[in-house]
Amino acid sequence: RYVFTWHCPDGPGFSCPFLIDTTGTYFRPDGIAGNYLGGVSPSEEEEPDPADLSVDPDFFQQRVWPPLARRVPAFAALRPGGSWAGYYDFNAFDQNGVLGRHPRVQNLLVVAGFSGHGLQHAPAAGRALAQLVLGGDGGGLQLGRLGWGRVEGGERLLEEGVV
Repeated sequence: RYVFTWHCPDGPGFSCPFLIDTTGTYFRPDGIAGNYLGGVSPSEEEEPDPADLSVDPDFFQQRVWPPLARRVPAFAALRPGGSWAGYYDFNAFDQNGVLGRHPRVQNLLVVAGFSGHGLQHAPAAGRALAQLVLGGDGGGLQLGRLGWGRVEGGERLLEEGVV
């Protein structure tokens, strides 16, 4: 994935939340003083070669900047900054976490595959895992849909909000 930074002193400001446009383009303030960070997940056809971590500068010009300027008119005058490319780890099955006891490996508990939104789920996932370690049922959380059963049964719990 590519991540880009830009400067726009007339942008929405420090109090702007992390925003995901209906196009999938996302941005958030990056510190103070009109700095922002964002991008868009490429389509499968646009997915860069994973062996090459160089950034395609045209990607920002063609795929990121136009929806940004439509969403926030002040971004029409933004000044592009830096960029970087990196690997985006995700659960290829359905982009959602797997949490619970492994069905075939005794004493193996798994909390994995949250596809970038693990930090948001960490408090509940940690509580559930702690309860499972102590022999409980997951701290009262309904874990069935996040368990291995859906993976083995081919039942996707598709997470469409991955950016």
